[in-house]
Amino acid sequence: MRNLDLLTSFYSGLFGLEVVEAQENDFAHLEAGGVAVSIVKIPVELSTSAHLEETPPRRSETPVKLSLPVASIANARMLALDLGGLVCAQDTEWSWRGGRRCDAIDPEGNVVQIVESDQE
Repeated sequence: MRNLDLLTSFYSGLFGLEVVEAQENDFAHLEAGGVAVSIVKIPVELSTSAHLEETPPRRSETPVKLSLPVASIANARMLALDLGGLVCAQDTEWSWRGGRRCDAIDPEGNVVQIVESDQE
């Protein structure tokens, strides 16, 4: 993680998570409605040896993918841009397990799946 404030704003703003604990430039722990996300700064030795690009590449080849609820994928698509990330195009959405789903990319290139419930 290069920018704790940017990532905290993204997850807080897009998913309605509240910061419940934070240590400046080290970590932030966010929670809401039974969902918890911790954002942790990478160790200095990794950050200095890693090639960090201005615009991080999409990190889709990971063994774990977050799946977080949103009230509206369409609204999340607009909001994500203001928060430094993006939600993929409408034609990439799919339905599965009671929800409409779409991938989003946070400001550091991490892929997170957003889910709009089919239930009213």
